Amino acid sequence: MARDTSPQCKQCRREGEKLFLKGERCLTDKCSFERRAYPPGDHGRGRQKQSEYRVQLREKQKARRYYGVLETQFRLYYDRASRQDGITGENLLQMLERRLDNVIVRLGFAGSRRQARQMVRHGHWTVNGRRVDIPSFQVHEGDIIALKGDSPAEPVVRGATELTAQVPAWLQADHESLTAKILRAPERREITTPVQEQLIVELYSK
Repeated sequence: MARDTSPQCKQCRREGEKLFLKGERCLTDKCSFERRAYPPGDHGRGRQKQSEYRVQLREKQKARRYYGVLETQFRLYYDRASRQDGITGENLLQMLERRLDNVIVRLGFAGSRRQARQMVRHGHWTVNGRRVDIPSFQVHEGDIIALKGDSPAEPVVRGATELTAQVPAWLQADHESLTAKILRAPERREITTPVQEQLIVELYSK
């Protein structure tokens, strides 16, 4: 299965913003963005022309890297969002938010999306009692997410819950039993992803 194996700290530096791709490490002094908050490469500190296309492209790349989605898959998400009723940009973010790996992070059951993705791929999570090993699985209202009872990942999950400050209002989490319920679809104001989705729509509309 295709996945992005490039250095995550360089991705944050390229986008000029902390994307918290490494979970707890991003909150410490070890975070490379704290020491070198400029793009990687020989010309990282040089002046770069901020054209309209560049701004739109960087916003798309930021969203793609934030959710850990490859280029082709991200384009498929956009195509689906554009065919749905409502605002295309909001539809796009809602679909990305409802990915199982992202929901596990939002619930506080994993420190990063890469960690959540690995746990899902290894079959540690169930949805409505059935094992799901597809990180991009779309959850829906009423779905019940739970850690398998005999999962060896339980200590890792419990360690992640200790760092959780707040769970979004569209989710309900029980950190004691390591179960959760999808209450409804997320609203735009509840999605904290640091992107301007309209710029992505403008990029793909060209």
